Amino acid sequence: MVPWLTTQIPFPRPDSALVEPNGLLAAGADLSPERLRAAYRQGIFPWFGPGEPILWWSPNPRMVLVPDEFRLSRSLAKRLRRRDYEVRVDTAFESVMRACAEPRPGQRGSWIVEEMIQAYCRLHALGFAHSVETWSGGELVGGLYGVAIGRMFYGESMFTRISDASKIAFAHLVAQLRRWDFGLIDCQMETAHLASLGARPIARQEFMSRLELLVNLPGVSGQWRFDHDLID
Repeated sequence: MVPWLTTQIPFPRPDSALVEPNGLLAAGADLSPERLRAAYRQGIFPWFGPGEPILWWSPNPRMVLVPDEFRLSRSLAKRLRRRDYEVRVDTAFESVMRACAEPRPGQRGSWIVEEMIQAYCRLHALGFAHSVETWSGGELVGGLYGVAIGRMFYGESMFTRISDASKIAFAHLVAQLRRWDFGLIDCQMETAHLASLGARPIARQEFMSRLELLVNLPGVSGQWRFDHDLID
């Protein structure tokens, strides 16, 4: 049985999470900005489906990407050099979230329910959640969103409507985070796609050790703006 949280009960220790399903830690509480920030500082994130209570997770191992280990494929490098796109930051946060929430092929629905969208939009308004957007011909064609605390970035979801659009946004994000001296990008769950970009799983204990340092470093506050010379 996982603990049931109220708004007054703090999170249990991440290492008390279940082995199966991997990382399920607690249920309940709320998605207030204060609760979400407390969760991310402890390596915990919400993930639940329509009609389910709020579920909190801390999987072991944890999929992460060290910015310096980002793997830029030849095909993506070639695509970036074409520069037939525009990357914007924090100009369409809710639109990015709603695009990420659209059902994928073979899926009936999404874990990005309306409650989550409203919660992360509040976090965005406070300067802790950010979107990186790929635009082409004045249309939003891909992007991603996530949460930043200190010099730690927590990736949440990405979407693409044309080939490579989400990868373009991700490449620019990694380049900027490297320049800002961010130490880690949390990718949460292991997938072949993330592994192809250079992400790798690490033990929860190692993740928490790195996290404790990074979230307490000075970050980049408010609405983000990326440098213009990130991609050569």
